[in-house]
This record gives sequence, structure tokens and C-alpha cells, in this order.
Amino acid sequence: MELQKTESKIRQPIVTVCGHVDHGKTSILDSLRGSSVQTGEAGGITQKISFTSCPISKLKSTYPLIEKKGVKLEIPGFLFIDTPGHAAFSNLRKRGGSLADLAVLVIDINEGIKPQTSEVIQILKHNKTPFIIALNKIDNISGWKKQADSLKENIEKQAINIRQRFDEKLFTLIGSLHSYGFEADLFYNIADFTKKVALVPCSAKTKEGLQELIMVLCGLSQKYLTDRLTLGKEAKGIILEVKQIKSVNYAESILYDGILNKDDEIAIASFDKPIITKIRILEEVEPLSAKFKVKQQVQAATGLRMQLMQKQEVLPGMPFVLYKENKEQIEKEFKKQVSDAIKTDNQGIIVKADSLGSLEALLTLLKQQKIPILKAGIGNINKSDVINAKANLGINELDAIVIGFNVEIEEDAKEAEISDKIKIFTNDIIYKLIENLAEFRIEKQKQIEKARLMQLATICKLEILPQYMFHNSNPAIFGVRITGGKLISGLPLMNDKGEKASRIKNIQSEKKSVQEAFETMEVAISLPGMNFERKLKDIKNLYSDLSESQFKKFKKNKDLLNQNEIKILQEIAEIKRKQNPSWGV
Repeated sequence: MELQKTESKIRQPIVTVCGHVDHGKTSILDSLRGSSVQTGEAGGITQKISFTSCPISKLKSTYPLIEKKGVKLEIPGFLFIDTPGHAAFSNLRKRGGSLADLAVLVIDINEGIKPQTSEVIQILKHNKTPFIIALNKIDNISGWKKQADSLKENIEKQAINIRQRFDEKLFTLIGSLHSYGFEADLFYNIADFTKKVALVPCSAKTKEGLQELIMVLCGLSQKYLTDRLTLGKEAKGIILEVKQIKSVNYAESILYDGILNKDDEIAIASFDKPIITKIRILEEVEPLSAKFKVKQQVQAATGLRMQLMQKQEVLPGMPFVLYKENKEQIEKEFKKQVSDAIKTDNQGIIVKADSLGSLEALLTLLKQQKIPILKAGIGNINKSDVINAKANLGINELDAIVIGFNVEIEEDAKEAEISDKIKIFTNDIIYKLIENLAEFRIEKQKQIEKARLMQLATICKLEILPQYMFHNSNPAIFGVRITGGKLISGLPLMNDKGEKASRIKNIQSEKKSVQEAFETMEVAISLPGMNFERKLKDIKNLYSDLSESQFKKFKKNKDLLNQNEIKILQEIAEIKRKQNPSWGV
């Protein structure tokens, strides 16, 4: 029988389970949602589904501690979000905050906070999402034994040395969380859960602590989320993913508020005008299953699959609402929602992601790294993105970059990247993407600063190749090997005794004139006013003839130089100091 009216004023809380890869996120999630799953469905539940509906009746029968501890529940259950790709954790956004009402952050107690954990904490903090921490893998603490059903009792019954190991790991984690601005403690020591983050030691493998984890989740939802769980009148949701099943496109979505009917018309946000469409088929995810069932009406919070009549491209992460001939109002609201999510700068890099939510998460983390963003969008990296990045070459080379999270690079973009010397980074792990970008920008900044420094003067050491003497005098033309640094036209030279040896008039490489030459190259140079036989025949090396101020500038910026360049700089100083002991000091 379908719903005809709102059966409950309290909707299901939406819970996202997140954490560093290999810390047991999937195992914990499967334990939370899959303990009651029939064997025939067990394979499906662990696949890459986007959400799982878990009714309260199933929770109570699976986790008797809820009623044993007298936790009175009005909530109808939980909707667990498990978006594909570990980094999509809490970046699904609705107007005014995170789509998730609560988060369970899974941390391996033996490893503590890792890069992805840090990333999750920062986004949970940015989204102001309440969260509890599942301290997983307590069974991996050396010597740990399960000695009681009660978690508190079990911890207290551990041998003294085992308890010490546990306490050390616990207090290290509490200290780390403090550096992020969070006070934390074991859940049974907390009187006010609004002031401290609850830590629940557990093991997805042995099931220790899972009763307590669910109990804390239920208690927090019931006590602190009731106001925000009140069911609204109008349907509101988020498109998670657009999937093709047997040549039919389905919008896999979450309805986070209100009631939606199969005959309703909905408006979906886009970067242009809202997409107004009717629903051809409305399906709801079945409890503790990956299967969907056709419905005439659904109530939040729940997971949906909709086949839409409109053929326009629907983008992942975009919000949708019930449409009531209020196009102008919806358009204004969507525009604000999308622009709030995507705030860009007057200049910066080009950013692409697979959905609005993951794009917003990426922008949040980039801004924390103080990396400016010129343009941001959803979808694969294309030629237009490379052209936009190319425009930065004349402004700031550091910004001639396109980055993409969980997206592909189209062929025309690859070709443009090579021809236009634009750098493209992609990755399906956000912290790796940002790490690679940051490393590249640091290295690129050094190159830019070095190039700027080299415009004023150049460090260079040449080995004279006397067997390649082409013209003896005025100009002297002969071969040299560049043993370090860079050779440029017009560079003043000195010999290894500190005597001036004219400025380079011309450089030839493979019978062609060039403006510059680099380490290991063999080239011919011409020096006007020089007589090779008289002045250079017995000289082995030539060096840049640096002024004292140029030398000091290089010395001050020696972190921009490689080891060979630093060595040549020292040799130049030694030559100069034979004539003037205080030179460059």
C-alpha cells in the first residue's frame, strides 16, 4: 500500500560513512547496514551502490542494546550514503549545509589520522556536519582479547600492558583531533555530546563495539537532530549519479525532504536554466537491499531511481525540487545554490570534477591551500579548458594548469596540452590530486624565479675544445662544451685566472645560430676582439664574469640552483678572491 499522507513528522537521518582507504570504512558500513541482509542479497549490498535504507525495526532486532539501554526512538531508521569513490564522503550538498545529517568517521586506531582522514575532517568541519568516530581494528592491538560483551567492560578487562597500548593510541588520536579544533573522548565518558566528539572503539571483524556504535548513532539522532529531521511539505533532493541501464538513463538520487509522487513535475538545477521534467518511472530502494521497487509515492529520506521524460543532460550533484509553475523563484534559488558552491577568483587554475558535490569539496580544499581558481565545472577535461588555462601563460605561468577529480581527459585536450605546454593533472583521490598540484607549483615557482634571476645574469662554465678552433682572431671562433649552467648570447666571460675574455657575440649549434645553450651541449662561440692563439690556447675553462652584486644575489637564492651551479658559483668566487680577498663576502 502506497503512502497517501505523511505517516511520520520525523524523517530518516541521512548518515555518511567516511574514512581513509583500508581503515575499514566498507567493513564498518557493511556491518551497520548488512547484518540482517539475507545471504542471497549479501553480494549486492557490498557493490558500489549509493545508499542503503535501514528501518528501525531491523536495527532493534539486530542491535538489542538500543532497547536494553532504554534509548527511545521516534526516527523511522537511517539512510546510509555510500557514494562511489572514497573521496565523495560528505561533499554532497543541499541548500544551507551538508546533505548528511550525521557522519561516521572510520579511523584505524593503530594508524591514526592519515591524509584522507585529514581531508574528511576538514570537509566535515567546513560543512558543520556532526560526526562520531569509529575507532576500528581494536582486535589488531597486540595481545587484545575479547573478554566481555560490553565494550566498556571489555576495555577495562584487558591486561595492564594491553590497556597501556590502547590508551597510548587513544590519547595520541585525541591530541591529533585537538589540533583540528575538536575535543574528543570515549563515548561513555561524555556528558554533553554537543561539546565533544564521541569515540567508539570497535572491530568490524569481531563485531566488538558495533552495538555501542549504533546505540550512539541512534541516541545522537534522537536527542540532537529531531528539529532538523522534521519532514517538510515540499519534495527536495539531490541527483547522485546518472546511470545507463539497458540503454535507458536513470537518475539515481536522494530525496532528503518532503514527499514525491510519480505524477509530479520536478525542476533540476544546471549551469544554465533549470531542467523542468516529468518522471516517467519512480523507483525506491528496498530496505537493506540494492534492489529498487516501482512506487507511486515516496517519502524522505530515501534513495530513488528516476527515469525522466526530459532528454536534456542532467549533471551529478545537482539539486532538484518539486515544480509548481514557480520557474523564476526556482531559477533564482538554484543560481544562488550553484554560485555559492562554486566561488571562483579573477585569475587562477581551471578545475573540473565529476559532480557538483565533489567539485565543491575540491574547491574547499584548494582554497585552504591558497590556490586560486579561475573557472570550475562538471565533466571531462576538454579543449576549451586547455584554452582557458593557456590564457594564463601571459599572466602567471603557475596558473597554466587544469586539474580534474574523477574525470577523463578528452583527446582534443590531450593534443592541446602537448602543443600549448599546459599541464593537466587528474586523479580519483582528492588529496593525491592536490598533493601533486602543490608539488608541481612549488617546483614551477622555483623555475620561474630562477629564470627571472638568470635574466639579470647567468651562471656558466665552459670547457674549451682546442681541436675545434675555426677562426683565430677578431672574432675568435672555437668549440666549447658547457659543463654547467646556461650559455646565452651577450654573456661576458672570464678565464680561470679572472682575466676578462670579451662578450659572446654568437652561438652556433649544428651549424645554426641559437640564443642559448645548456649543460652537456657542445657548441661553437665567437668572441670579438680576442686572439685564440695568444689568449686562450693554454686556458682550460671559461666562466661567467659576474659582478659582485650579481654573485650576492645568486648566493642569496642558492636554493633555486642545482648542485653543479652552486659548485660553479663557488669556483667563480675563488677566482675573484685571488684578486680581491673580500670579493663577495
